[in-house]
Amino acid sequence: MSHQYPSLQADNTLGLAIRARDRILAETPEMILSAWRNARMKNEPFILLGEGSNVLFLEDFAGTVVLNRIKGIDIQEQDDAWKLHVGAGENWHALVEATLKKGIPGLENLALIPGMAGSAPIQNIGAYGVEFRDVCEYVDVLNLDTGATQRLHREACAFGYRDSIFKHQYQQGYAIVAVGLSLNKRWQPVLTYGDLTRLNPATVTAWEVFHAVCHMRQSKLPDPRVTGNVGSFFKNPLISLERAEKLKLACPDMPCYPQGNGEVKLAAGWLIDQCQLKGFRIGGAAVHQQQALVLINAEHATSQDIVALAKTVRERVGQKFDVWLEPEVRFIGAQGECNAVEAII
Repeated sequence: MSHQYPSLQADNTLGLAIRARDRILAETPEMILSAWRNARMKNEPFILLGEGSNVLFLEDFAGTVVLNRIKGIDIQEQDDAWKLHVGAGENWHALVEATLKKGIPGLENLALIPGMAGSAPIQNIGAYGVEFRDVCEYVDVLNLDTGATQRLHREACAFGYRDSIFKHQYQQGYAIVAVGLSLNKRWQPVLTYGDLTRLNPATVTAWEVFHAVCHMRQSKLPDPRVTGNVGSFFKNPLISLERAEKLKLACPDMPCYPQGNGEVKLAAGWLIDQCQLKGFRIGGAAVHQQQALVLINAEHATSQDIVALAKTVRERVGQKFDVWLEPEVRFIGAQGECNAVEAII
């Protein structure tokens, strides 16, 4: 794609030198609608992005990229909870911090997750024992064909592990314009993971949890403004209890997190680390030295470098453990989103 087309290098946190035919900043739902209608008239692909912190562009994009910048945070206090209505283009971490400053706890475990509020339901973002669905009340969705907005309550969002209805029925032809959160006034700290287990549940404050989470993330994860990355590249795999028990016999120190439904979650980072892949490099792409779950743009990486690296990591882990990792990241081709697993098989 020629140089007169806009660059998306600053709009994807991997920092890949990708271009699009058109790039639009949308501050209102109407701006998203008009960009969509324009793309339809030209019969060109269309994609909506937040901060591009969970996407891998496989090549230049042959259509319109719209960056959702719908702002606004409205807080209503009720007897038992705070109700938040948040524009999809609000930065997620800034929202976490802003609520804590107002004395509203509940989002602290989700601190420093990159991206926008509107992307949170798509992935059902989660960290340190809390997921987006735990705080979600509703998601407002714009139907791009009709121009109507509908409110999907939490039950209708089909939230799963790094999954939701927004990756399926509502993936094409819809735009998330706002999210509604409900934060219970009877705050209960969630201290089940990492350094949080060392905090005293009787005396801990939400700010202490927030700072501990920030410290853990910063010590393990590279800052995308310095080193291009999309955070965790792979999902933590879910396997059956019996498979986990067999693996435990061979690897007694393997971290396991029983899910209470006969499944066990494994730590993808640990599995990759056992294959001695930290620092492993293909072209300009590398496995991060501190956290094996993160693939980085070490030096002018191309999309092909990242894909080849992801493929190698998946194969090595599969050969060693017979556990096959799936990307958490969304893969975007010239015409739109494509199947990430198929791209690295």
